[in-house]
Amino acid sequence: MTDDEPIDILLVEDNETDAEMTIRALRRKNLADKLAWVKDGAEALDFIFRRGAYESRSNGSPRVVLLDLKMPKVDGIEVLRQIKEHDDTKAMPVVMLTSSAEERDIAASYAFGVNSYVVKPVDFSSFASEVAKAGSYWVLVNRLPAQIEHQSQ
Repeated sequence: MTDDEPIDILLVEDNETDAEMTIRALRRKNLADKLAWVKDGAEALDFIFRRGAYESRSNGSPRVVLLDLKMPKVDGIEVLRQIKEHDDTKAMPVVMLTSSAEERDIAASYAFGVNSYVVKPVDFSSFASEVAKAGSYWVLVNRLPAQIEHQSQ
């Protein structure tokens, strides 16, 4: 994938094994062709807001952000907060894809405007199924406002 191609899914995941399983599950549903993977919250913010290494990125906004909660540098809650507080990105769908089932994490995510909260199952087949369902819904079924739809094309 080149910098000029639009992104359907931005995967923000610091755990390489979880990222590989997520990508594999999305690939099985033909949803990984337009996927970008970043490994921490700071890199996610740079990607979304076209800063640093992503300053010259010309493609539009992702159709959905799959965001891990607990990451180095900048955690998922802070990434979510920054996405949802900017006019250009606040309508961008964000799905928290995390191992945390703690009520305080769920409540904080929804307080900052997360669109969905998915707890990663432990076994691979359940994990793959949940990721495939989430990816299929947000990329193939969900309708975006015109401002985001045009940015992602």
